[in-house]
Amino acid sequence: MEKLKIVFMGTPEFAVGILDSIVKNNYEVVAVITAADKPAGRGQKLKFSAVKEYAVANNLKLLQPTNLKDETFIEELRALNANLHIVVAFRMLPKVVWDMPKLGTFNLHASLLPNYRGAAPINWAIINGETKTGVTTFFIDDKIDTGAIILSDETEINPLETAGELHDRLQALGCETVNKTLQLIEKSAASPEIQQETAETKTAYKLNKENCKIDWTKSAKEIFNLIRGLSPYPAAWCYLTDQAEPLSIKIYKAEIVEEEHSLDIGQLFCTKKEMKVAVKGGFLLIKSLQLPSKKRMKITELLNGVTFSEHAKLQ
Repeated sequence: MEKLKIVFMGTPEFAVGILDSIVKNNYEVVAVITAADKPAGRGQKLKFSAVKEYAVANNLKLLQPTNLKDETFIEELRALNANLHIVVAFRMLPKVVWDMPKLGTFNLHASLLPNYRGAAPINWAIINGETKTGVTTFFIDDKIDTGAIILSDETEINPLETAGELHDRLQALGCETVNKTLQLIEKSAASPEIQQETAETKTAYKLNKENCKIDWTKSAKEIFNLIRGLSPYPAAWCYLTDQAEPLSIKIYKAEIVEEEHSLDIGQLFCTKKEMKVAVKGGFLLIKSLQLPSKKRMKITELLNGVTFSEHAKLQ
C-alpha cells in the first residue's frame, strides 16, 4: 500500500469541507493551492479564499499562482514530490499540472457525471427540477469534467430544498466519497470507467445575470425551482415597477399557490402580511426578498413599512 502525498487544489467553502476531511483522516497534505487574493467590497481590501483561510489556520503550505503554466510555479510544485493531486472547485488545469503526480489527479464534482458538467451543478439540478443528484470523483483529462469516473454517490433532492441546503449535504457526501476514493487509490484498487455520454446529457452552465432573471411567463413550478435553485446565492432577480423607475429586486423564497385568477401575469397582490404575484394557474407567494441597497428581509418586515399600489408588477 503506497503512502499518499497529496497536493490539494480548491477555492470556495465547498472545497474547505473536503480538505478538512482529508486532513482529519490523517492523510499527508504537502501543499494547498488556491486562487490569488482579490480586492472585494467598497474598500477593495484583499479577500482570502475560504481554502486559504483554512490552510493558514491549519499551518498548511500554501501556493497561490496566478499562472498555472509559470515555470517557477511548476518547479515549486514538482519539488513537493506529491504522488496525488486532488481538485475541488478550482479551475481548469494544464496537462503539465494534472499529469505530474504518479497516481494521477482526481476531481470531486457535485453532480452525477456525465450530467451537469460545468460551473454550477448544484444550482442547475434544482433549477431543472431534478429529483436526485450526487457527487462524482474522476481522473482529470484535457477537457472539463470528462475524465474516467472512479466513484459516484447519489442522494435525493427534497422538493422544497434550496441550493444552499443541497450544497451542505453534497459537501458532507463528498467527504465520504473522497475518503473512499483515497482508500481505493492507496490500495491500487481504483477501476476508473469512461463516461458514457448521451444526447440527453445536461450541462451546468455558468450563472450570469441573464439566466438568473425570472421570466414570469413561465409556469409556477419553473419559477419556483429557479428561485430555490439560486438561493441564497446568487439569487433569482427581476424588476419591480410601481409608478416609478423599475427596481431590481432579488427573491430568495417563495411558495406556490394554485388558484384561478384573471390578473395579468406579474401583477402584485398585497395585504398587510402577504405578497402574491400572478403566474399561470395561480400565484407565487413571496416569502423573502431584497430591495436595492437593503438587506434581505422577510416579506412581513417589508410590508410593515412599504405599501404597493394596485398597479405594481414584477417583470
